[in-house]
Amino acid sequence: MSEFIFREVARVLTKYKTRDPYELLDGMGAVTYFSYEYGRNGLKGYSTVMNRLKYAVINANLPPEARKVVAGHEAAHLILHMDDIMSSPIRALHDFNMFDNAGRIEYQANLFLADFLLEDDEVLERVYDEYKDFFGIARELYVPAPLLAFKQHSMMRRGLNVRNPIDLDSQFLK
Repeated sequence: MSEFIFREVARVLTKYKTRDPYELLDGMGAVTYFSYEYGRNGLKGYSTVMNRLKYAVINANLPPEARKVVAGHEAAHLILHMDDIMSSPIRALHDFNMFDNAGRIEYQANLFLADFLLEDDEVLERVYDEYKDFFGIARELYVPAPLLAFKQHSMMRRGLNVRNPIDLDSQFLK
């Protein structure tokens, strides 16, 4: 499955020519809506389809970096999980704990997001710098450490020489 997701990311990057989640959503024809209805610790976002129009709803109370991560995660759902969205009784996928790798859908969206947002070369360059640590690299790349863990997990699955100093954490956005 990881190989399929990596190929899907490559297809999306070629088609839309961007690593920006907002540009990706726009290019897909999705409506991005920022909602103030949820507290900072509430619902992070959700993706849905209504009247054949795709929506990514993002908690506007989150910091800008977190909103960008949520936007990319919701774009991943719209790309990878349309069947799941359409078969849901409410036609939406809600994300309270985005990095919950216990579920197949969240795990796949996280792998997609990590490979979409972060280039292999920019991660490798930092990982091989002996003066940088894992958490410092995440800060330097403006991503949560668990997202960097998903990226390094993807790179390991594809045979690149990296190791993951932390486990995939499903609760970091809780």
